[in-house]
Amino acid sequence: MQLTGIHHLTAISAHAKGNVAFYTGVLGMRLVKKTVNQDDVSAYHLFYADGKANPGTDLTFFDWPAAREHRGTRSISRTGLRVNGEKALGFWQDRLIKLGAHVGKVTEVDGRLTLPFEDPEGQRLVLVDDGGRGEAHPWEKSPVPAEHQIRGLGPIVLNVPDLARTARVLSDVMNMIRVRDYASPDGEHRIEVFSMGEGGPAAELHVLEQKDLPASRQGAGGVHHVAFRTPDEEQYHAWTARLSEFGVHSSGEIDRFYFRSLYFREPNGILFEIATDGPGFATDEPMETLGEKLALPPFLESRRKEIEAGLKPIT
Repeated sequence: MQLTGIHHLTAISAHAKGNVAFYTGVLGMRLVKKTVNQDDVSAYHLFYADGKANPGTDLTFFDWPAAREHRGTRSISRTGLRVNGEKALGFWQDRLIKLGAHVGKVTEVDGRLTLPFEDPEGQRLVLVDDGGRGEAHPWEKSPVPAEHQIRGLGPIVLNVPDLARTARVLSDVMNMIRVRDYASPDGEHRIEVFSMGEGGPAAELHVLEQKDLPASRQGAGGVHHVAFRTPDEEQYHAWTARLSEFGVHSSGEIDRFYFRSLYFREPNGILFEIATDGPGFATDEPMETLGEKLALPPFLESRRKEIEAGLKPIT
C-alpha cells in the first residue's frame, strides 16, 4: 500500500469572484469544476487544475464568508505549485509583480529554485522548479504560455508543535519515508521531508516544528485540508481498514462522486484526506467544457433550484 502523491489541497476564500479572477486570470489555471461544498451547499467548491483536470493538480476552495486566517502552528502553512525551470520562475516573478501580487524573490530552498507569493487574501503559495519531472497538460485557453504554466501541486508544508507525533503517523500508518531535512528559509529551524510513492516534489510533505508558536485559527487565506492519492477503490478500502487497525478515528468512506474520500486528523490536528484518482471530473461534463456551469452530483441534483438560488454569480 503506497500513497502516490498529493491529490488536491482545499483552501478557504471569502471572495469567490475574486478567487476565480486570480486563479484563472493571473495564475492561468483552469476552472475544472464549479460545484458546491457537499456538506454546506450554500458555499461554492471551486476546483482549479491543469488542462486535463488530472489528480495531483487540483487546488480547490470553499467559498465561506470567514474572517482572515490567524496564522500559527497546527496548520498547512504553504502550498507548492510546480513549474518547469528557472526561466519559468523569472516569467512568474515579472508577471506577479506587474499584476500587483505580493511576491518574494527567487531563492533556492531544499535544492530547488522557488518563488514565494500570496494571493489577494493572503493564501501562502510558492512556485517550485520541478525540473520538468512527470507529465504536463497545459490548458490551451490559459493566459499563461504553455511552457510556463503551473504543472501541479507540491510540495506541501505543515507547521506543527510536535514533530514526533506527526512523524509516527506519516511513517508508521501512511507508509511515507523520511528522506532528508533542510534549513528553513529563516535559518532558525530544520524542516523534515517525507516522501510518498516515487517521490519528488509532487509527492512530498515538508514538516516544520515550532513548539512555542500559537495555534492557527482557520479562515480566509488559510488551508482547510490536504488530500493524498490512492489509485483505485481496492486500495482505498484497504486504507480504511488500515486506519481502523491503528486506532485512527476517521470519517469512514464518503462518495464525493468525482472521487472517493476518507478523512482523519493527524495528531497535531491537521485534517488529512485519502482520495481515489477516479472517476474524475469528466464524469458528468464533457472535458472540453469543464467548469463552465454549476455541476451537482446526482444526490444533489433534485435540489438544484434551491441551491442555485442561494449562490451568487461568480463568472
